[in-house]
Amino acid sequence: MSRVWAVFRAHPYITNVLGYTTLFASADLIQQSMLGRKPEDTDGCIDWKQTARVATVGFCFHANFNYHWLRGLERMIPGGGVKAVMGKVVLDQLIAFKGFINLISNIMTLYSMEKMQLCP
Repeated sequence: MSRVWAVFRAHPYITNVLGYTTLFASADLIQQSMLGRKPEDTDGCIDWKQTARVATVGFCFHANFNYHWLRGLERMIPGGGVKAVMGKVVLDQLIAFKGFINLISNIMTLYSMEKMQLCP
């Protein structure tokens, strides 16, 4: 077990990507099992395609963005004191959160426009 832990500590990027992918896929599976699915939608089983899509978002976007963003914050404001942590939180909420919301809004807008063009 200590060898596995040593590999994870030696390669934080890989650990982060695997962690986010696993977390997103697990959350989707739990969400599907807790909320349940309508029998007419599927045969009551887990929608594995949806889980794969959610895991892909965690793998491709969230893991990479958060890894590099949090490393950058640590370089800009090093330390773990109250003042440093508050500075990191403020920067995170002012820059990353707003940027992320804008990105998602733009993607959803483009997606809905594409969908409208496909429909007769």
